[in-house]
Amino acid sequence: MNRQIILAAIAATLLGTAAVMAAQAPAPLTPDRMSFFVTGEKHSGNLGGLAGADAICQRLAQAAGSPATRVWRAYLSTQGTPQTPSVNARDRIGNGPWFNSRGVMIAGSLADLHGDVQRDSNLIFVETALTEKGELVPARVGRAEGVNNEHDMLTGSDSHGRAFPPGTASAGGDRTCKNWTSDSAEDHAMIGHHDRQSQWNTSWNSSHTTAGCSAEALVTTGGAGRFYCFATN
Repeated sequence: MNRQIILAAIAATLLGTAAVMAAQAPAPLTPDRMSFFVTGEKHSGNLGGLAGADAICQRLAQAAGSPATRVWRAYLSTQGTPQTPSVNARDRIGNGPWFNSRGVMIAGSLADLHGDVQRDSNLIFVETALTEKGELVPARVGRAEGVNNEHDMLTGSDSHGRAFPPGTASAGGDRTCKNWTSDSAEDHAMIGHHDRQSQWNTSWNSSHTTAGCSAEALVTTGGAGRFYCFATN
């Protein structure tokens, strides 16, 4: 009888442990539903322009199992010139809703994504801003020892997802690595923080500018040349 009680207790303990492990296990990947991710690849500020950045999103998404019919766009703005109009990141990505690679809805609409009606109404955080493979991106806190902080996401945008005016004092000059064609340490880009961690501005899409556009310069301010990708359909 005592032996049966002991075995039953062991079984209950094992079942409890399994339940805890199951609760802690990440949700399964949902490539068919995925419509938002942070690039798993690292880059400099030279992405080959908007077309090159879009191609990166498309390639990474399809490699992760996203349907070939899904159209992907990089969440990047460009600054205009007297001859060329600017491009707003928010105008490139469809109308939502958007789901991460594990099926979590990060925003239901453009208004929710950008807080047009209510601030902080999206769910972009370190736990949800996953790569196309469902991986966490190293953040400002909680990362493993010896791993660099990579929470800077290239956007070139203000907090509403729009381009900065070209050549104005308020814009601080170009903030798009020369419209995503420069890897020079002399150029700069606006970034956001996917983990909402900062000493001054926790915005997911418009926190501060980089020290430069080279891969090395991006690292110095807490980045790795990653950016957001959204499906338009």
